[in-house]
Amino acid sequence: MVELSVRPMTQAEYDEWIEGLARSFARSQVAAGNWAADDAITLARQGNAALLPDGPATEGMLLLKGVLPDGTAVGVAWIGLTHPRGNPGCAFLYDIEVDEAHRGSGYGRALLAAAEEAARAHGSKALELNVFGGNAPAIRLYETAGYDLVTQQMRKNLTNT
Repeated sequence: MVELSVRPMTQAEYDEWIEGLARSFARSQVAAGNWAADDAITLARQGNAALLPDGPATEGMLLLKGVLPDGTAVGVAWIGLTHPRGNPGCAFLYDIEVDEAHRGSGYGRALLAAAEEAARAHGSKALELNVFGGNAPAIRLYETAGYDLVTQQMRKNLTNT
């Protein structure tokens, strides 16, 4: 396994990351048919602001930067130590991403393991996440990392049938 550790995200890193996160999440919500394109970026920004009112200093949130032993930053992980639906003892992985230039080298699996350890170190007994159904590489990563399917939401488009 690739050697990787996590450290808290700096304010400058947060400022760079948060807008890209909003844009990426907005695109994913539109592609999934959950949000209208015209509203998506606004909804994503509002959601992030509600969850992270104090940015990287927000209590109960871990905003982590994945770094290699030489200090090279390769990705980020965002963990909520309190589950959004109140599942006791269960943290929630809001975001995990490896920078595009570093994908395909095992850093995603290493970052996920480091994020799990960070949640465990803060007292979490489990870690849950959501993944879009069309994100096959992420689904494979989570399955092979030992994540079990706990809920499933399905949709059929009725306008094209």
